[in-house]
Amino acid sequence: MRSETKRILRRLLRNPSAVIGFSLLIFFIVIAIAAPLICPPQSYNPYMIPIVSWDLTPKPPSDGHPLGVIAGRDIFYGIVWGTRTAFRVGLLVTLISTAIGLFIGSIAGYFGGWIDEILMRITDIFLSIPYILAAIVITSFLGMGLNNVMIALTAFGWMAAARLIRGNILQVREEQYVLAAKALGVKDFLIIMKHVLPNTIFPVLIQASMRIGSLVITAAALSFLGLGAPIGYADWGSLLNFSRNWLLGASGEAFKYWYAIVYPGVTMVLFVLAWNLVGDALRDVFDPRLRG
Repeated sequence: MRSETKRILRRLLRNPSAVIGFSLLIFFIVIAIAAPLICPPQSYNPYMIPIVSWDLTPKPPSDGHPLGVIAGRDIFYGIVWGTRTAFRVGLLVTLISTAIGLFIGSIAGYFGGWIDEILMRITDIFLSIPYILAAIVITSFLGMGLNNVMIALTAFGWMAAARLIRGNILQVREEQYVLAAKALGVKDFLIIMKHVLPNTIFPVLIQASMRIGSLVITAAALSFLGLGAPIGYADWGSLLNFSRNWLLGASGEAFKYWYAIVYPGVTMVLFVLAWNLVGDALRDVFDPRLRG
C-alpha cells in the first residue's frame, strides 16, 4: 500500500500539468477558507458584497480597493467570497448529481433487461434536452436564487454518470467474483456495493472532478443572465453581470474599464483550469490503459 502511494505521488510530481492543477486548486481552497480573514464581513450575510459607493460608474484599482469597484461594490471582496460560492455550487451539485447517476446507472447495468431499457430511455430523454436551456427554464420557473440554480443543474446533470457507470458495470457483471457472490446467495444490493461499484466507480469520480469547473461556468452564466444569484451576491457571474454595460468602455475609450471584466473572468478561467488539470492527472495515474 505504501509503495503504491509513493508511485502515485511520484507520477503526479513528475507531471507538470498535475503540479499546476493541484497548486491552483490548493490556492483556491486557501482563499475560500481564509475569506473571513482576507475580507472581513461587513453585514450579517457575508456573501452580500458591501456597497462602498453609490456611483454606478466603475472605479479603477486603488489602495482601498485593489481590484477596483463595479456598481458601487468592491470587486476584490466579490472574487474572494465568490470562491466559496464556486466551491459550494460545484461540489454540492457534483456530489448529488453523481450519486443520482450512480444509483440509476448501477441498477440499469446490473439488472439489465426491461429495467435497463426503461431507465436508459429516460436518460435519453433528459440527454435530448439542451443542458443550459433546461437550466434556464427551471431557474426561471423556480425563481432567482443560488439554491434554485443548484436544483436546476442537479436535475439535468446526472445522465453522464449514469451512462458511464452502466457501461462499466456491463463489463464486470459477468466476472467470476460477481458470479461467485451470486452463487453464494449474496443479496444484489451487497454485490453492487461491495463488488461491482468498487471496481467500476473510479472513472466516474474522475469525470465528476472534471465536471465541477463546467458547473461553475454554467452557474455563472445563469447569474450573468440575471437568473442566478441575487443582486449583490458574491458570485463571479454576478460581477460579470455588473460589468456587461461597460464591456466596451466609454465612447472613444475602448476597454477603459477592463478591470471590471478581466479580474472575475481570469479567476473563473483559473478555477476551471485547476479542476480540469486535476482530473486529467488523476486519469493518467489511475487509468490502467495509460500507466505504461
